Amino acid sequence: MLALGLVLNSLGIGLFCWAIFALALYALPFFVALSIGMAAFQSGAGLIGALIIAMACGALTLVLGQVAVAITRSLALRIAIATAFAVPAAVAGYHMVFALSQILVPSLAWREVFACLGAVCIGVTSRTRLMVLAETRPLAPGGVVENPS
Repeated sequence: MLALGLVLNSLGIGLFCWAIFALALYALPFFVALSIGMAAFQSGAGLIGALIIAMACGALTLVLGQVAVAITRSLALRIAIATAFAVPAAVAGYHMVFALSQILVPSLAWREVFACLGAVCIGVTSRTRLMVLAETRPLAPGGVVENPS
């Protein structure tokens, strides 16, 4: 029975780690949706209205961020947009790794070290997943590359 518990705990921790890496890109839209949804609910929109407004604003944030990175030619603007998406993901990653490290790591100092490393890894993952949409090669006006190198 103990072995089954260890295996299931390991699978659960692995599932949480996979989920945080898979959902890292959606941290900023989630925070935006949560903030706007709470504001709408408190202003009298009702539960259903607040949920609809929150989902629409979260989806709009994600789509606008992805489109802005995809069509922007300025590297500085791409980095700024990717950083705006990576910072909330890093904060969420810090708290997730810190909470999970309490299971196996008794030292507070080592928990902080692991949480900071997790925040960096998850923030970089979020930035990388957003920057994948960036144009990587020059396009001619017709959309065809004349001399690919």
